[in-house]
Amino acid sequence: MKIVVIGGTGLIGSKTVAILRQHGHEVAAASPKTGVNTITGAGLDEALAGTQVVVDLANSPSFEDRAVLEFFETSGRNLLAAEATAGVRHHVALSIVGTDRSPDNGYFRAKVAQERLIESSGIPYTIVRATQFLEFLGAIAASGADGDIVRISPGLFQPIAADDVAAIIADVALADPRNGIVEIAGPERAPFDEIVARYLKAVGDQREVVGDPEARYFGSRVEEHSLVPLGEARLGRFGLDEWLRRSQAAA
Repeated sequence: MKIVVIGGTGLIGSKTVAILRQHGHEVAAASPKTGVNTITGAGLDEALAGTQVVVDLANSPSFEDRAVLEFFETSGRNLLAAEATAGVRHHVALSIVGTDRSPDNGYFRAKVAQERLIESSGIPYTIVRATQFLEFLGAIAASGADGDIVRISPGLFQPIAADDVAAIIADVALADPRNGIVEIAGPERAPFDEIVARYLKAVGDQREVVGDPEARYFGSRVEEHSLVPLGEARLGRFGLDEWLRRSQAAA
């Protein structure tokens, strides 16, 4: 089967491409680096010719509210139009748990817009909503830093490892379209501030983490269940401690 992975050279994309190739499929890693641009449309029709499944892992280079919305709407429209022309049978897209529960977060609003385009496209689809990646804990801590203090919401958090995300995305891509949403998360759920504190301690960062209910997550207020699945979710294999051991062993 021919599968095109949009954003196939990124963190999740490169891992997903490798897994799908190991299963014996013809997999193209599509990105501007490989001559495929979903914003301009360059290379799209050629890349999708004869393709059965498209996995959309593209991400905006800017997180500014207007820019990120324009990226996902433009990229989504161009990609879905090219898929319709090519007769693609399954569109898989990566989104975020809680996108529809944080309207003050511009990035989440843009992902909601992307999801709506997919749902109305007429192409069979599966949307995979993931919790935040363990690989982003350092950036999350930096976003809440105030000198030697890191202010993080005590709301619940259930981060997932990139390896788990890629493995589940590959499974979904090889399965029948759900025409709906699948939520995925890490195996461990705990207060957001507690997980960030454990991460910083493990990497030797001496900053103090303070649980602050008013702390924002990239502009968004975090309620108790804002960032975790509310219902059934498929869980990854690696919790924080195991992920840290694997990451440090690979360093």
